[in-house]
Amino acid sequence: MDKKAKKKIEALRQRLQKLRSQLAGARKQMDDPEEVASLESQIAAAEAELAKVSGQ
Repeated sequence: MDKKAKKKIEALRQRLQKLRSQLAGARKQMDDPEEVASLESQIAAAEAELAKVSGQ
């Protein structure tokens, strides 16, 4: 795995951590139910991209 892929994987992991934290906060404070769905879809997309990059 080259440097570029490693850097992208690390960035995706950080993004996932941030999104999961936001999702936990959004679930505690259900002001906008659409926000929870949006965060879940963003997490799924980031996980898919991480799997794709890791599987190279």
